[in-house]
This record gives sequence, structure tokens and C-alpha cells, in this order.
Amino acid sequence: MHNVRRVPTMHILTWSMPAAALLVAIVMTPASAADAEHGKALFQACAACHSDGANSLGPSLKGVYGRKSAALDDYRYSPAMMRANLIWDEANLKSYVADPQAKVKGNRMPFGGISDPTDIEDIVAYLKVHK
Repeated sequence: MHNVRRVPTMHILTWSMPAAALLVAIVMTPASAADAEHGKALFQACAACHSDGANSLGPSLKGVYGRKSAALDDYRYSPAMMRANLIWDEANLKSYVADPQAKVKGNRMPFGGISDPTDIEDIVAYLKVHK
């Protein structure tokens, strides 16, 4: 017969329990949180067009989180944005900030998007609190 070395069950449990606890702790630890302050700093480039003034090129983004697209009465939106029928939630804001033309084809915003995922997260974090 074969020589099989049996490992006592308690020995296996002694090593597997801490390893399982460590794995659970790693999986359950949230990813680094978005930085709204950094998003505010990044937003300054957006504010060149998206200010609250009457002569701004883009609509105000104050309170944009949770708002329906093309919802401000005092701004003339592109037909594409008016047809978009979006709610500016986290997913829609992230994809729009990353690539506005891909998200809403034919919109008038002359901006190519942001490629850095962390910057996108931070800008969206700021837009959530920008009231």
C-alpha cells in the first residue's frame, strides 16, 4: 500500500481559519474612497464653461446629481441632450465625464473626456455634493 501521511484535522483548521479571516478582511475592505476635494480642484477646469452666470457656455452643474438630463429651463440644450433622457446618477456621470460624445452622441460639449478613472471618481464625488 501507499505511504500516505495524514494531517490531523485540527492542524488544517489552525491554518485555514486565519487565512480565511484574512481573505474576508481583504475582500470586505472598501476600495479607496473617492476624494471630493480633489474632484473640486479638477472641476475648476469644467467651471470655465459650467458656471452659474447667465452668460455661461454650459448649464450649471450645481445639483446635477440625481437630476434629469436637459432639465434646466434657463439653458438651451442640444437636441441630442434633450433626447438622451438620462438621470445623472453615478454611472451616467462617470461614463459622460469619461467620454461625452460616446455617452450622448451629437451633444454640443467640446470636451474629449477624462481618461484617469481616479479623476473621474473624484469629479463625480464632487458633483454629488455640489449644491
